[in-house]
Amino acid sequence: MNSKMKILQVIPKLGYGGAETGCYDLAHYLQENNCQSYLITSGGPLLKYIRKDKVKLFRLPVHSKNPLLMILNFIFITFIILFFNISIVHARSRAPAWSCLLATRLTRRKFVTTFHGTYNFNNSFKKFYNSAMVRSDLVIAGSNFIFSHICENYEKYLKNKNRKLLVIFRGINSEYFAQNNVSNTKLQKQIKEWQIDKNKFIILLPGRLTNWKGQVIFIEALNILNQQMDLKPFSAIILGSDQDRKVYYKKLLSLVEKYRLNQKIKFIPFCKEMPLAYKLADVVVSASIEPEAFGRVSVEAQSMEKPIIASDIGGSKETILKNKSGLFFKSEDPISLVEKLKEILSLDDHTLKLMGIEGRKNVLKKFDIEKMCNSTIAEYKKLIN
Repeated sequence: MNSKMKILQVIPKLGYGGAETGCYDLAHYLQENNCQSYLITSGGPLLKYIRKDKVKLFRLPVHSKNPLLMILNFIFITFIILFFNISIVHARSRAPAWSCLLATRLTRRKFVTTFHGTYNFNNSFKKFYNSAMVRSDLVIAGSNFIFSHICENYEKYLKNKNRKLLVIFRGINSEYFAQNNVSNTKLQKQIKEWQIDKNKFIILLPGRLTNWKGQVIFIEALNILNQQMDLKPFSAIILGSDQDRKVYYKKLLSLVEKYRLNQKIKFIPFCKEMPLAYKLADVVVSASIEPEAFGRVSVEAQSMEKPIIASDIGGSKETILKNKSGLFFKSEDPISLVEKLKEILSLDDHTLKLMGIEGRKNVLKKFDIEKMCNSTIAEYKKLIN
């Protein structure tokens, strides 16, 4: 049965986010496990890495919320399903999910969705729009937090006895995010390019520049930390693109200038190889003020054997071993973050290394990409049977 499965994944864009990288990894893993892999997307930087010998790729405007384009996408997806005899369609976002829902209903194929986030809904129409993600034969939640969110907010859509909801933890490529995967030559080049002083304790905050990722809280905390006495000398890196949020970026720059932290904080817009950024850090921070659906930064940091400090909300609470691989601070509370940073700064190198080892073991046990892919394929088989 496995050799006959033809899986079509549909995602708006192939960027470097958790949903996109998971889709990319699964697309290639399918082919390596005797399934035929198909992918529809509108574009994105990961496209150039798609192995054409492993994945059949289609370009459609599935990122669009325009009703007319969504209808056109439905027509094209229906044609692709019939022409290539697709077994299962797997949608990873709301707009394409509606097109896929109609196409699979018309062609009587199995439909799978992965609920990647806590989509906002401030009115009944928005909630109805979100409901495309829970109208499939199989609804996959990326964490227990997302599972609970779905049950609490979309209960009426789950009453269909043929509909299944389960948790498959998102995974990362633990071979890519590994200490021994980083060459010393590349590391030294990155340190020189970013002008990093390795005599200082390096604090890394990765994530796109947007308010909910908590950069303001992070800067507020560093201002307080900078006034403390008898601490190791430290510097911080805020790593992420502003994605055209110029006003927010200027706000962060103004805050850094206000607190005279220009010599303490560097803004780096992009890192082509994220393992390099994690490798040069001594501790990684995830300061989100809204719940992370999964908390990819926390998992990547642990895979790179780095201690992680994260806000005590969302998926990060499931991925971090409290006081073993990382620490939690009270969300939106810079003083709480300062206390945890001070705690990490006070630890010796041996203790920090032990925390990193615990984190790596945690990722290999629960959050490796191969585990995620195997679990997903097993559920595909059940649907076909």
